[in-house]
Amino acid sequence: MIGPILEARELVKRFGELEAVKGVSFTIERGESFGFLGPNGAGKTSTMRMISAVSRPSSGSLTILGLDPSTHGPEIRGRIGVVPQEDTLELELSVRQNLEMFGRYFDLPHAILRERASELLEFAQLSERANDKVDDLSGGMKRRLTIARALINRPELLILDEPTTGLDPQARHLLWERLYRLKREGVTQIITTHYMDEAEQLCDRLVVMDHGSIVAEGPPRELIARHSTREVVELRFGTDSHEELHDRLAPFAQRIEVLPDRILLYVDEGDDTLREIHEVGIVPMSALVRRSSLEDVFLRLTGRTLVD
Repeated sequence: MIGPILEARELVKRFGELEAVKGVSFTIERGESFGFLGPNGAGKTSTMRMISAVSRPSSGSLTILGLDPSTHGPEIRGRIGVVPQEDTLELELSVRQNLEMFGRYFDLPHAILRERASELLEFAQLSERANDKVDDLSGGMKRRLTIARALINRPELLILDEPTTGLDPQARHLLWERLYRLKREGVTQIITTHYMDEAEQLCDRLVVMDHGSIVAEGPPRELIARHSTREVVELRFGTDSHEELHDRLAPFAQRIEVLPDRILLYVDEGDDTLREIHEVGIVPMSALVRRSSLEDVFLRLTGRTLVD
């Protein structure tokens, strides 16, 4: 296929009087991992449904795999894979049966189904659990099975809606490794997430959405460099006098954010700033120096944190 794998221009989705997606435009190239970052209500899910060819745009243009989803919806859905936010597995069936049953929707011959199911069980590191009921799996195993199921038709485009929500750190990192492997194999990925570390790890480019609009677009590190400082000093005081402290701390930072539980100082050299603060007699209960993240970008652009 020549050209981008997906192209959206002035995409709008309305539900009655509510405009959930407000004229967003973006292009996704073949082989790219592209992210949508933002809190609940930002318009991510409505956008995902449109680019999964299951919900028609209210206005604007959308091309997926070079096709118009309003006229080629079934063909597009046969060439993409979708990992929903919630696992929708058949709990009483075995792991292998879940894969093979889903493959029948694509009219795959039984012999090919068996072969692909075996390949995907190995990919998801579930070969030893192939004959176990899904209900007996851990949350991380169910999530890997859901991703494996979405790959049964060997999709050119994989859409993942909040792929690691609710998983412990070990399960998240194992899932990341599986997604890295898919990227190396050339599978284009679209990922929505609340987690800034996940977006930084997995996405070549991303958009930040808020209230149905795109407020920033670019590679993660470029967005951080453009909208934040090199480092952030997090200060906790255990007091309600944050506004008073804001005025005392202002000379030490390029920008200050006062949150309910902490104050963030945006600076280039965090250790130097922390030493200067102590020298003038400002002593926090605790202090942390860290590098800027996508959460700081979101806070700068929207005035709120990624997870409210």
